[in-house]
Amino acid sequence: MGVDFRKPKTDEPEINLIPFIDVLLVILIFLMLSTTYSKFTELQITLPTADSDTLRDRPHEIVVGVSADGRYVVNKKPVDGRNVESLTAELAAAAGGSSDMVVIVSADATTPHQSVINVMDAARRAGLARLAFATQTSQAAGAR
Repeated sequence: MGVDFRKPKTDEPEINLIPFIDVLLVILIFLMLSTTYSKFTELQITLPTADSDTLRDRPHEIVVGVSADGRYVVNKKPVDGRNVESLTAELAAAAGGSSDMVVIVSADATTPHQSVINVMDAARRAGLARLAFATQTSQAAGAR
């Protein structure tokens, strides 16, 4: 009897990829479920800040006040009537023929929407294209 001195045939080692793929899929599913996607608005607006202690000259501004019941005041002068025509006449008189003026609408929070639209329409009819809306900061925002 002879002794077989040949090396036994060994299979080449194989890497089993199925458990590796399973682990990667579990990690991928975990990341997909745990990730929060933030929604970005289409308009990103940086609001301007104002120093309330600084007084500035405002020669090119017309302040239109609108009360809760729909009465109008143009530069602290009451407007006769609540229609667009009388408001247009007052805005044109306050502008003095200049189309460079800025109309600042200072409306009460409970003012009907139509009253503010009337101011915008009157400003357009008077040839005043620049319009701004006055707001005030809430108490919670001011306390920060």
